Amino acid sequence: MLNKINLWKKSSNSSTLRDRIVNTKQHSIPSHIAIIMDGNGRWAKRRALPRIAGHHEGMKVVRKITKLANQLGVKVLTLYAFSTENWKRPKSEVDYLMKLPEEFLGTFLPELIEENVQVKMMGNKEQLPTYTLNAIEKAMVDTKDNTGLVLNFALNYGSRVEILEAVKHVLNDCKSGIMNENEITEDVFSSYLMTSEFNDPDLLIRTSGEIRLSNFMLWQLAYSEFWFTDTLWPDFNEEDLLDAVDAYQSRQRRFGGV
Repeated sequence: MLNKINLWKKSSNSSTLRDRIVNTKQHSIPSHIAIIMDGNGRWAKRRALPRIAGHHEGMKVVRKITKLANQLGVKVLTLYAFSTENWKRPKSEVDYLMKLPEEFLGTFLPELIEENVQVKMMGNKEQLPTYTLNAIEKAMVDTKDNTGLVLNFALNYGSRVEILEAVKHVLNDCKSGIMNENEITEDVFSSYLMTSEFNDPDLLIRTSGEIRLSNFMLWQLAYSEFWFTDTLWPDFNEEDLLDAVDAYQSRQRRFGGV
């Protein structure tokens, strides 16, 4: 495992971005990258701007990072866009966040289609405003036949709720005779989670210097590699993603073995 210093180490490589991409693609690319996009509010505060300005800037970063991840050959990019706890934020901020999918997908969807990206969402849809859900569902329908990167938005998502709901479904299936308790394995339980169609993340990235999971994919991240950076999400760029992938490629994943 890398030491703490290496977790935050920035690359000193002076090669061009294109050269770095080519070099990175020659090594093992994480199939599934999950990102906790943190720091939008602090980015805005440091510039004496309203918090929503940070969210708007962060939306632009999603576009850049999605394009690069697709170019690298990443199969799934899961972005923690809005947690079940984020409803506690000021109503004006929540309202703006709920409008972001419509704005983002309204402008970026043609590009996603052109680049063969498929849009997915995991989270509780019932609480979402109609305009938010309509924007997401339109993007999912319009990109359903795409075979490239899956851009998976975790929207109104909380891992504890996800796990509890999975447990309830497992219990119901046991009671109804669909299966018995002896058939419940880790793989079987994973099939009841919102990420059932994906492999678990190989790499978790969190921006802004915070070092916690914040109720994000607690089951799925059991053996993921973690990479933390002090960089606030609106300042996160292609070089940062390549640094994270470089760190991932330097690690030896043992999954509890030797």
